[in-house]
Amino acid sequence: MRFGVIYAALFGISAAALAAFLWWSTAGLLERQTDAAIDTDAQALSERYADGNLPALVEAVRQRVDGNIDDDAVYLITDPSFRVIGGNLDAWPRGMMIDSEREEMRIMREDLSVTVVLHHYELPQGFHLLVGRDIEAKAQLRRMMADAMIWAAGIALALGSVGAWAVRGLFRAMLADVAATATAVSAGDLTRRVRVTGQGDEFDLLAATINDMLDRIETLMDGVRQVSNAIAHDLRTPITRARTRLEDAATHATSPEDLHAAIERAQIDLDGVMAVFQALLRIAEIEAGARRSAFASFDAAPMLTDLVELYEAVAEERGQHFSASIPAALPMFGDRDMVQQAVANLIDNAVKFTPEEGGIALVAENAPGSLRIVVADQGPGIPQEDRARATERFFRGETARSTPGSGLGLALVQAVAHLHGGTLALEDNAPGLRAILQLRATES
Repeated sequence: MRFGVIYAALFGISAAALAAFLWWSTAGLLERQTDAAIDTDAQALSERYADGNLPALVEAVRQRVDGNIDDDAVYLITDPSFRVIGGNLDAWPRGMMIDSEREEMRIMREDLSVTVVLHHYELPQGFHLLVGRDIEAKAQLRRMMADAMIWAAGIALALGSVGAWAVRGLFRAMLADVAATATAVSAGDLTRRVRVTGQGDEFDLLAATINDMLDRIETLMDGVRQVSNAIAHDLRTPITRARTRLEDAATHATSPEDLHAAIERAQIDLDGVMAVFQALLRIAEIEAGARRSAFASFDAAPMLTDLVELYEAVAEERGQHFSASIPAALPMFGDRDMVQQAVANLIDNAVKFTPEEGGIALVAENAPGSLRIVVADQGPGIPQEDRARATERFFRGETARSTPGSGLGLALVQAVAHLHGGTLALEDNAPGLRAILQLRATES
């Protein structure tokens, strides 16, 4: 309602400004023209008085009265006692003040009441001169314009009220739809969306933005449910195994060595559980943007070289071939530890899934404003239909179910990529997988 009132006020101000301009350019123009004509006429008469004194002025006024075809000129010359000396008025007009320079009034002319504009000029020796114009026709036109303005103001008020009501109804309909959608979502219906009219206006833009937000919320809620289910499924086994071992040791252990061995195996299982929770917390921390406080400029080349040296030894033990191409310098702005963790996850996956005698390659290169790191392997790869879900938490394809892991490695890499304004792309390496990590290298 307040917005509708503001609209009506702006509409009324605009209409008033237009009316004021029309009045100034019509009635105001006529008034200014009349005053200019009177001043010019009075100036000429003053010059005649200066040249020939009072008789010349009286004669000049008589000539003007006789030559006034429109009969709209008004003149009056009086002595200091206001006795009429010349002009076409019978007496000093009632209501004309001595000290007034301009008056608009009604007077009797030829038995008719007319509206005139009179200018008063004091002459030397106490004489007075009135010069004016009969503006009855102009006054009628001005009254007609005033009436039209009043009617126009009423119409503008009516239109402004209708417009305000229409704007109020438009906003109420839009906000009612948004409120209804929000109420449905808060009640648990995450499928509800704000209606888009298809007109492409700001309301549609707002509706599309809200719907995108709701899509994101629904995706996150689905992710939370999937993560909850995955945690319950993936962590139940190691926790149950650790509990069973401890119970078995407590019941059947015959020596301190047996009890100690059971505890160590249970610790290994529980360490795996803790590793999963640490990875989840790290991903949540990255997605929340909390790690941005650790952003700084660094050279990624030495960090990648260290990783290559570390995993070359691992690959050699597994009978794999590891090759790397790293420039001398890779300037980067970001969290060095997080980038290192992301690349380590990619290399670790490549080593884990590449068979003996297979090859692993790491290529790093500078791109305009970004850093591009490609890790390729010759393992089983990820089927096309699974690549979209490969970065989901706890997702493990059929080819990965027989290998150790929690399904959080690529999810962490994806989170690091988003934290650095970049992307993670998974492509077919024929055979194997190519993971392309693109990170923004400059401070935004």
